[in-house]
Amino acid sequence: MRGMDGSSGVWGGLNSGVVLSLIAVLWTVVWQNLQHLQLQHFFKRHLGRHARRLAALVDPYLSVTIAEYDGGRMRRAEAYEEVKAYLAASTSRSARHLRAEGARDADRLVLSMVDGEEVADALLPEEGGGAVFWWAYSRPPPQQDRRWGGGFGGGGGDEENRRFYRLFFLDRHRDQVLNAYLPRVRRQGRAVMVQNRRRKLFTNISTHQFTDGGYTRSAWTHVPFEHPKTFATLAMDPAAKKEVMDDLDAFKAGKQWYERVGKAWKRGYLLHGPPGTGKSAMIAAMANHLDYDVYDIELTSVHSNTDLRKLFIGTTSKSIIVIEDIDCSLDLTGARNAKKKDAAPEDDDKGKGDKKGATDATSKVTLSGLLNFIDGLWSACGGERVIVFTTNHLEKLDPALIRRGRMDKHIEMSYCRAPAFEFLAKAYLGVEEHELFGAVGALLREVDMTPADVAENLTPKSADDDADSCLRGLVAALEKAREVKASSGGQEKQPEEEDGGVVAVDKE
Repeated sequence: MRGMDGSSGVWGGLNSGVVLSLIAVLWTVVWQNLQHLQLQHFFKRHLGRHARRLAALVDPYLSVTIAEYDGGRMRRAEAYEEVKAYLAASTSRSARHLRAEGARDADRLVLSMVDGEEVADALLPEEGGGAVFWWAYSRPPPQQDRRWGGGFGGGGGDEENRRFYRLFFLDRHRDQVLNAYLPRVRRQGRAVMVQNRRRKLFTNISTHQFTDGGYTRSAWTHVPFEHPKTFATLAMDPAAKKEVMDDLDAFKAGKQWYERVGKAWKRGYLLHGPPGTGKSAMIAAMANHLDYDVYDIELTSVHSNTDLRKLFIGTTSKSIIVIEDIDCSLDLTGARNAKKKDAAPEDDDKGKGDKKGATDATSKVTLSGLLNFIDGLWSACGGERVIVFTTNHLEKLDPALIRRGRMDKHIEMSYCRAPAFEFLAKAYLGVEEHELFGAVGALLREVDMTPADVAENLTPKSADDDADSCLRGLVAALEKAREVKASSGGQEKQPEEEDGGVVAVDKE
């Protein structure tokens, strides 16, 4: 009996194991079928819907988040800037803690909310009225390792990318917010941005800045752009000046034309000529005429083509991107690379002390990278940009770099001639006619003198100087230059550095 009882217990245990195994197999099959039918997603959505309804009873407000950066965080979102400008102008009076920034008017400040601040706003009567909304400016707490581990070494930019504005409103006001209120906020924000816009001069010096969220890294550093040069004070042949101004005006108003022909809204200008003819002053006049920011790129500080692309993406619309003395910045042509290989080591050492002739050994920017920067796919990111190259030696530049379509307009900045001299005499001395004008004009046809040198000779140096003394001094300087030219067999001494003086262009 005991044997039979033992065998029964064994069989019972085996049967239980088989049953459990069958149950496990059946459950697996059923669960796989449930997954195939996505029934678990149905239950999840059903439970989630009830959870949201329950949350709505506790907190009836909806929210719209406007983040500082879109997509891959390569460019700041326009909507973010517009909301920031709108709130600064319309609702900052009710905020308790504000951040102040400089405005176009030197006596005014532009105010904006700091982290954690909230302000109220409401619909206008024509939008329905009566509804009150809440704007909050915030950012999530930064991760400790990112904030302090990468903030100083180049990774701190992530913290800056996390800022956002959040709008809270009731569900019954959804249509009014989306169809009337937010479009008005963006329109008014753009108008405020234009009113408060303070033009800036940027350079590609990477810096770390402290904000209310910690240290952040920026590829561009800027100062206010306050250069006084305009086309009205630019000594230039009137016809040539009008041609440049008309070209700039056509570009600024040409958005629809560029869209119609399928071209990126940008234009390239190549300023070439001897040192001292005022190419930098021409750039300042262009910026003041267009009312654009200026981005001055030091090409030798750019380590790779990728870094150059990032700099371009970091620029804004309504800007002039400048690379001065491009022929001295990097070895960008095959001919110059061959010459560099053939050069003696002592010649290389000799050039290291030359600031403009030296190149950054760590820079790997190539001609291909620069061409893509000008008119590649990335050049269409954004619009309304002017690209300006300057050079003292046009013949040294690779033809692919300066062909039409990249450098669309070539402007020669030449030595001073009679029309430019007469403009300078009127601007510096207030005279339109003088007995020495004829002598000066004749000497300028024989001698090459830069507008900067002519302007320096026309500048009164003391209270006793007047138009007669300044003009006589200019005649003496021109006669001396003619003697030097004659004694050197017709070869004139060329200036070594470009002066930011008055520009003169003559096409004679």
